[in-house]
Amino acid sequence: MSNQDLASTIKAQFKQNSTQLKVLNLLSDQQWHCRECEGKQIASGQYAGGGGIQGLQRGTRKRPGLVIEREKRYCQTCQGMRLGDRWTGEIKSANSAANIPDTLVKRILEVSGYTDVIEQRKRAAHELVIDHRFPMERWGENEPPHLTSMSESQINKKFQLLKKDASGNHNLLKSRSCERCIKTGKRGEPFGISFWYEGGEDWPSMHQRGAEAEEGCVGCGWYDFETWRKVLNQKLAESASDG
Repeated sequence: MSNQDLASTIKAQFKQNSTQLKVLNLLSDQQWHCRECEGKQIASGQYAGGGGIQGLQRGTRKRPGLVIEREKRYCQTCQGMRLGDRWTGEIKSANSAANIPDTLVKRILEVSGYTDVIEQRKRAAHELVIDHRFPMERWGENEPPHLTSMSESQINKKFQLLKKDASGNHNLLKSRSCERCIKTGKRGEPFGISFWYEGGEDWPSMHQRGAEAEEGCVGCGWYDFETWRKVLNQKLAESASDG
């Protein structure tokens, strides 16, 4: 199948006028496209996220993911160095998230006290994102279905709540950090704080994707912000007492 036929086949699976279809239409020529002057015209802040680039990269249970390169390049239109994206024409196995049943969503919110883990603030459900501790970018395959019978300990091990309101989207910050980690091998530094409660800056696992790769996330604040904060506070208290 030619790249043109492949693109047409994939396009047919999207709803008309959907953001992802608009982004795919833009990238179908397999040329570099500037996020600033082209992407924002399509979807403003959603262009690079799950409704746009990330969603196309991840794929779904019904369609494969797309191999999309990201690079900072000089844009003739913007007259400056800007992030750009290019579909290589290749596809990959999807690593999409399984839908979380409404009953389980409610239990996750209740178990977590409707409280975002970073600011420790109780919020309305629409201001919270149920975050998978182990990032989708590392899965390597579709996520198994979520069981509504998950125990409280299983919920706490798998999920944490992040905020998404008019003042910020912590889930988006985490996604960008995880993307950089995959690209550079340097683990995340939440809000510029260089601390890991296990390991150090460099990705510690021999595995890059798949279930085994989760071991490399342990110690990063984006993976488990509550533990990260607790251990960091302990270290600060110990330093203060030693001084």
